[in-house]
Amino acid sequence: MYSEKVMDHFMNPRNVGEIENADGVGQVGNAKCGDIMKMYLKIENNVIIDAKFKTFGCGAAVATSSMATELIIGKTVDEALQITNKAVADALDGLPPAKMHCSNLAEEAINSAIEDYKRRKGLIDDNASCDACSRRCDDVQHSHGIE
Repeated sequence: MYSEKVMDHFMNPRNVGEIENADGVGQVGNAKCGDIMKMYLKIENNVIIDAKFKTFGCGAAVATSSMATELIIGKTVDEALQITNKAVADALDGLPPAKMHCSNLAEEAINSAIEDYKRRKGLIDDNASCDACSRRCDDVQHSHGIE
């Protein structure tokens, strides 16, 4: 059912934890399945030098979180924003159709953490719509689906 890479990232997840004084933090969740991902970023000179995650969810959610952090470390903020759910799933040699929503959460967590970073740096107008969910956000740490 799961590829060897999915099982490896589930059994031996990379970059688990929190980053103290993170430059960007994003949290996303899926009310249907209960998966919640929180991603922390450390960014210097517009390059993601560290990424960590905490995920509450199934094995696929843990694996996609782990892979997402590996994909973005060393990338510029703009390069990281180009990483799609398909790229995360492909990097894991695929996911079962019923678990593709986990790769969506990984993409959304990256986008949410980068959005938080941009807000903290004054690069986003707080009165503008949220890039991750296309709604006006009064709370920088809003939860994209966790209501």
